[in-house]
Amino acid sequence: MKHLDRLLAEKLLNISAIKLQPDNPFIWSSGWNSPIYTDNRMTLSYPEIRNFIKVELCRIIMEHFSDVDVIAGVATGAIAQGALVADTLGKPFIYVRSSPKDHGLENLIEGNLKPGQRVVVVEDLVSTGGSSLKAVDAIRNAGGEVAGMAAIFNYEFPIAAKHFREAKVELVTISNYTAMLDAALETNYIQESDIDTLKEWRKDPANWIPNNIDTTL
Repeated sequence: MKHLDRLLAEKLLNISAIKLQPDNPFIWSSGWNSPIYTDNRMTLSYPEIRNFIKVELCRIIMEHFSDVDVIAGVATGAIAQGALVADTLGKPFIYVRSSPKDHGLENLIEGNLKPGQRVVVVEDLVSTGGSSLKAVDAIRNAGGEVAGMAAIFNYEFPIAAKHFREAKVELVTISNYTAMLDAALETNYIQESDIDTLKEWRKDPANWIPNNIDTTL
């Protein structure tokens, strides 16, 4: 029987929510070279997978953060899934913007958050943890208590683990980079020869140089 993390990883690969190109890397908005690109918003177009993710996020929350008052989604990727989770659990929903609106009330948090309420943050993807933990800071600054974070996928960067430790936030995810590599190899999405490249990238993604880039120039 397949583990849950492997099962979801296969689903994400099958719908190209995760794409792997070790020989033709992507360039992230940060400027990093990357053999992987993940867009979990794709899952919203597939009802079976969308529901699978919703159910598993709810399970994580009930098992790890059962005493929760509010569900928060991180804009923009986790707004839809966060709302689905809140609806299923019968909890109020808010979402946290990456920056305040530049008009009207200039809100950073949309929805009604009362001081002292316990919040679980729902995230679609955790990379370095920077944007995810900005949402945590916004909730704490507004008087909320962050019980933890439930996410769809985690790249498992060492720097992210450090950031979450320092912020004292428990992170629980459905799937992760290790499970994805296992699933990709088992389904012949990648070859055995690609594994070392993909593992090396995760160790130091900011400084990773693809094999096809000439560094002697």
